[in-house]
Amino acid sequence: MKKFLLIAGGLMCLFLNVNAQKTNIDKVVAVVGSNIILLSDLNQQYAIYLNQGNPADEKAKCYFLQQMLVQKLLKQQAEIDSIMVEDTQVDDALDKRMRYQIQRMGGQEKLEQFLQKSVLQYKDEMRPDIKEGLIAEKMQQKITENATVTPLEVKQYFEGYKKDSLPDIGTELEIGEISLYPKLTKAEKQKYYDKLDAIRLRIKSGEDFGFLAKTYSEDPGSASEGGDYGFIDRTTMVKEFTAWAFKLKAGEMSPVFETEFGYHIVQVIERRGEQAHVRHILIKPVTTLASLERVKLKADSIYKDIVAKKIPFSAAASLYSDNKETQYNGGMMLYADNVTARTTFIPVEKLDPTIFVVVDTMKVGSISKPVAFNNAQDGKEGYKIFLLKSKIPPHKGNLDQDYPKFKERAQKEKEAKIMSEWFEKRKETTYIRVDDEFATCDEMKLWVKTDKKQ
Repeated sequence: MKKFLLIAGGLMCLFLNVNAQKTNIDKVVAVVGSNIILLSDLNQQYAIYLNQGNPADEKAKCYFLQQMLVQKLLKQQAEIDSIMVEDTQVDDALDKRMRYQIQRMGGQEKLEQFLQKSVLQYKDEMRPDIKEGLIAEKMQQKITENATVTPLEVKQYFEGYKKDSLPDIGTELEIGEISLYPKLTKAEKQKYYDKLDAIRLRIKSGEDFGFLAKTYSEDPGSASEGGDYGFIDRTTMVKEFTAWAFKLKAGEMSPVFETEFGYHIVQVIERRGEQAHVRHILIKPVTTLASLERVKLKADSIYKDIVAKKIPFSAAASLYSDNKETQYNGGMMLYADNVTARTTFIPVEKLDPTIFVVVDTMKVGSISKPVAFNNAQDGKEGYKIFLLKSKIPPHKGNLDQDYPKFKERAQKEKEAKIMSEWFEKRKETTYIRVDDEFATCDEMKLWVKTDKKQ
């Protein structure tokens, strides 16, 4: 079956390290209906590839050109079907990806030096690509929206494997966790509240919010942008933040309020229906030795109660764990690299090394003593209690143990087949031309008509 590269999830990721400038001499390398692809756009994708540390390989341009052809064809159909995305969706995607770039580069100034242009200029340049990508993704979702697989189809997919070609499945673990973070007393937190409230008063007195956010905010994702979060909806942020963001009118600023991340003040810049353009300043309280000692005593007490069978692990997780992602899942960790499958079976090689060190010597069904941890992502300290629920040794893939994996593969194959058939039909009725420089690429065989001149 002819295979096409699907664009699902983020599509062509046009928003990575880009240091390519459009050359003075440009040309059209492909045409899809009324849409064109420029050599400069293709070279930009190749620059992304090189800037990610990949080896120089001119053949990679063929791969990128195929992705661009796919996106243009989806975009053209989306225009016919009147599929659109809201400006606020584009703004949100643009802001999120820009914050990621700024954080990755170590600040807005460093990113601008790398790009040799301002962030605002870069956002303006990238906006059409981001919008097109979102439209193409939405079009693909529409095409495959009814592509669900039945248990019979999963079985047929599995039976299509030759016995010697069944995938090797490595060791997988099911792990439960109870995460406990230290809680500061009101007296311990007061100085952080006072610090932010003093900043709030300075803003009310006329000082610039953006400057003070860059100077004092401890949110690495927005501080360098003057605290600007772009447009958010009611599902984007934690509930306390959302409550203030949608209570305030444009230009208004909140009092100091607390979330699980620390103390905030938020200002609404603009409202568009159910979207709010906001900026904020965050001050994070620092963990004290006294608070760490208190949480250790709590962790020890919970551990003893679980071991003594006074409370099941799952109930203890629901009652006491501070990890909201696992708290209402009986404490069970989900495989983060495959969120759509929502599986609790995690390949050993994908485990956080600090967790693996603990569970590696545990027996199935056993509980670990409280273990101190320091989250590298947010700097949070605390204690964790682990449960090793199950351990599946390396084996050849089979339906009894690996049904979710084969279901996911069968689902992807069905979607790929639907997309392949869709592309075949659309290509026959769409004018497509590929420049001679790329027409001989293997990836272009599906796009270039060899039986007649285009």
